[in-house]
Amino acid sequence: MATKIRFEMNHDGWREILCSQKMADACNAVGERIASEAGQDFAYFPATLSYGGGRVGGFVRAQSIEGMLAEATGKVLTKAVHA
Repeated sequence: MATKIRFEMNHDGWREILCSQKMADACNAVGERIASEAGQDFAYFPATLSYGGGRVGGFVRAQSIEGMLAEATGKVLTKAVHA
């Protein structure tokens, strides 16, 4: 016999977690690691995202043509994400 379970999200709680300093620190650590593994032509940029009520996040981007070419031909950034 199957039992019904009602699951209700605590939206305020999730927002608090996703906008917290601990989450920002975690995002920054992962972003810096990815940029470092991808190489000197990549950099991490922390950000407050425009969706999700001020959710923290960040971006790793190529800083040069060489970095763009390294991603296009060797997938160095993609490999760094999966490392």
